[in-house]
Amino acid sequence: MWLADNWKDYEVIDCSKGEKLERWGDYILVRPDPQVIWDTPRKEKGWHKMNAHYHRSKKGGGEWEFFDLPQQWSIHYRNLTFQLKPFSFKHTGLFPEQAANWDWFSELIKKAGRPIKVLNLFAYTGGATIAAAAAGASVTHVDASKGMVTWAKENAVSSGLADAPIRWIVDDCVKFVEREIRRGNHYDAIIMDPPSYGRGPKGEIWKIEESIHPLVKFCAQLLVDKPLFFLINSYTTGLQPAVLSYLIGTELKRFPGKVTADEIGLPVSSNGLTLPCGASGRFEGI
Repeated sequence: MWLADNWKDYEVIDCSKGEKLERWGDYILVRPDPQVIWDTPRKEKGWHKMNAHYHRSKKGGGEWEFFDLPQQWSIHYRNLTFQLKPFSFKHTGLFPEQAANWDWFSELIKKAGRPIKVLNLFAYTGGATIAAAAAGASVTHVDASKGMVTWAKENAVSSGLADAPIRWIVDDCVKFVEREIRRGNHYDAIIMDPPSYGRGPKGEIWKIEESIHPLVKFCAQLLVDKPLFFLINSYTTGLQPAVLSYLIGTELKRFPGKVTADEIGLPVSSNGLTLPCGASGRFEGI
């Protein structure tokens, strides 16, 4: 498993009974997690003295209960700064486990010895975008949500990257990739973090099991002759690491490099366990 174990401003303190107890900077949150199927004693004091608690509804969705939490605050990872705020469906605007991937591709970018163009699809609030930009890459950031792109810009400014070479694009990712192919544009690296299900800005429906393979095939056409890396993240439990490995290996087999895939996870500080947080597939050029 690839661990995001270099955080100082974030930690999973404990997890039990379908929920995880987390520290986000100075604030303690309790949020549901479908992987936490064990029922262990809740001895950590944060379970009883939290700043906010997201309650899952049996009918679907849920809502936040706030005790003492600002509308927005920030945390840091290495030289990056992220603006956080609780919003719909338990999220805060950041997936901390992705730091395992940020560290991996940041080193590749720094050691590439050439200018690197990165395409980040389903780019959300820009964690991977600003990590790649901070490492020296020029980045094209694509997300269907205008609000998420605005949030990503805030994170770039907070991280001192206001003037970094980042293109901010609000668009359906599949349609953007198709247009880039027609334009003849190419990238040294591609990152994608697709949702299990989603809709584009004009109502385009995305179902990962049906849509991911055609998108990877399209993206392979955008890569330079010697790509630096290709990364797929998945939170969909049906897409195991081996599936991601096969997808990448099948469509990128003409490029020199190696394919690896594994679960990604976060250490749990109270008991030494690891909380699984999805899977990633990686291609690394040689």
